[in-house]
Amino acid sequence: MLSKRLKAIADLVPLNAKVIDIGTDHAYLPIYLYLNDITKDITATDISQNVLNGSLNNLEKYGLKEKIKLIKSDGFKNVFEAYDLAIIAGMGTRTIIDILKIKQLPKELIIQSNNELNVLREFMNKLDYKIISEVVIKEKNIYYSIIYYKKGKEKLAKHEVLFGKSNNLEYYKFLYDKYENLYKKSKQMIYLDYKKVLNEIIGKIQD
Repeated sequence: MLSKRLKAIADLVPLNAKVIDIGTDHAYLPIYLYLNDITKDITATDISQNVLNGSLNNLEKYGLKEKIKLIKSDGFKNVFEAYDLAIIAGMGTRTIIDILKIKQLPKELIIQSNNELNVLREFMNKLDYKIISEVVIKEKNIYYSIIYYKKGKEKLAKHEVLFGKSNNLEYYKFLYDKYENLYKKSKQMIYLDYKKVLNEIIGKIQD
């Protein structure tokens, strides 16, 4: 039922955590978490009523209409309970940052952004969240970085801000080739800098 991306997110969810899935889409992830006994305390939200109607249909299909709570909400705006963990996936970094600009965030977050991962890492670092785990998976020729955060301070190195902490050799080689091609087309020096950093990362992983 789950895509490879959503399964990777589900694998990071701690057992029996009180979970909220922000921007749930079809509620596939909450349904999987419930049916696989990862947690029974799940709320799913989305800004779109049409999406929530589809989510409700899926909950009814699996007999979970009374088990998983649905809330129409723009991010956390209509959410008034406290949660152990929030999942925010499948959006852009700027949207995610807007969602996270509230006073009381959960102490744990699983975030999968579609772009500007360095901006996301810097923002989360300034919010005093540390990276516990970063997983990169490839699905349909697209790489997805999934980051599990916990409240706490850490000092990120420049290469960790830029390219994360996944140690995924295939992903780093892909990025190296990407920036090499971009440099050939544009001759912008920033891409040479990125290549140098990636070359060092790749070398350390291969040692």
